[in-house]
Amino acid sequence: MSMDYNFFMNDIVNKARHEIVSAGYEELKTPEEVTAALEKKGTTLVMINSVCGCAGGVARPAATHALHYDKRPDHLVTVFAGQDKEATEVARNYFTDYPPSSPSFALLKDGKICTMIERHQIEGFDPATVVAKLQQTFDQFCEEM
Repeated sequence: MSMDYNFFMNDIVNKARHEIVSAGYEELKTPEEVTAALEKKGTTLVMINSVCGCAGGVARPAATHALHYDKRPDHLVTVFAGQDKEATEVARNYFTDYPPSSPSFALLKDGKICTMIERHQIEGFDPATVVAKLQQTFDQFCEEM
């Protein structure tokens, strides 16, 4: 039974990873990768991925569709909560004043947190609503492409 469960979970995790990477996000799996990515100049959108239903049904589709916009972050990255634990912990150290939340989105500028869209702003909403929240964030903090 546990072998089937592990196989099932690995399949879900791999599909979730593939979905966000295919959308153009760079996957960060180590603390060193996180630090290098989040210290870059410019704006960086961090998608904190997870295996929950609201990640697959709302957050990842919103992460993909929000990018079809005149303004967007300079860098797109993702960490996987519950999977790449050390990388996620390092990323969360940049999100001062925000409790751990997954799925969620953090927007940083020059390595400093600007704002977050937390799980409570994703769960129970449709992808279009979250796309609108992301694009409002882009309008506020990002340059036109």
